[in-house]
Amino acid sequence: MALTMAGALYYLHYNWHIRHQFVIPQVKLLLCWRKNGTQDSQQTLRNDLIEIHPTASGFKIMLYKVKHHAKQSMNDAFDYAKEKWHKSHKVPDFKVEDLVLVSTLNLNNIKGPKKLKDSYVGPLVIVALHGINEVPVELSGELENKHPTLPVSLIKPYQPADKELFPLRNPAPLTVPPVEQNEDNKIRKFIKERRLRGKNQIEYLVRYRNPVHKDEWLA
Repeated sequence: MALTMAGALYYLHYNWHIRHQFVIPQVKLLLCWRKNGTQDSQQTLRNDLIEIHPTASGFKIMLYKVKHHAKQSMNDAFDYAKEKWHKSHKVPDFKVEDLVLVSTLNLNNIKGPKKLKDSYVGPLVIVALHGINEVPVELSGELENKHPTLPVSLIKPYQPADKELFPLRNPAPLTVPPVEQNEDNKIRKFIKERRLRGKNQIEYLVRYRNPVHKDEWLA
């Protein structure tokens, strides 16, 4: 920062508390530069002025500390989230033909106002198990166009109502899908089609009547 003589005197008069840190060295530098030239000015700058900007080595150390602190903070946050997950997470123990409720969080085709929409729909029947994180259920009605395989985070076990506490509550009609071995090769519907690149061939994505089997592409 370069100061004129008028500016230096102004700061020296009205900002006496910073004159020993900034103004006096600038005045010395200005007078020395006018009297002796550039070399003495540089020497005076090294001796009297306080370094405000960091050097290259100092900036490198500062950047290393910032990176190290950020990395340590991210590792601590990851360990904390992992510990909380293991404490609260429970592996679901769903079985085939269990009754579950499905969350309507991602179901946009349900009729009626969104604010009055139920949080869960069901009960629905589990028709198969795809590992521990996915569960295919039997969808019907306005949910028929949705993919039947759902993550376990969007379903929960169905608890039937107590008839003694709620004698007038009528359970929803339950439709149990028929699971027969002779329907393995029977196609329920065609979902979509695709053309293979470089080949004059079309494949169709089909869904079988037996919900145990996944959707697959057939030529």
